[in-house]
Amino acid sequence: MQESLIQQGLDITLFGMGIVFTFLLVLVICTTIMSRVITRFFPEAEPIIAAAPVSSATAGGAGDARLKKIIKAAIEQHRNKRR
Repeated sequence: MQESLIQQGLDITLFGMGIVFTFLLVLVICTTIMSRVITRFFPEAEPIIAAAPVSSATAGGAGDARLKKIIKAAIEQHRNKRR
């Protein structure tokens, strides 16, 4: 009697694992097929890259000098905090 219970337990375990494996295999196949169908019939549009407008403040030398001063002040402030 003991052997038949163990045999039944193993049979049920293997059957259950087979069902789960089969379900996961079908799920992966269906997902792959759906992905290929979607990418074939609905391709992603290429992103439109627009050039950034150049403002008048950064176009000239005055804007660059101002930016350099701001960066220099930020670096000095950072170094002073670390001391």
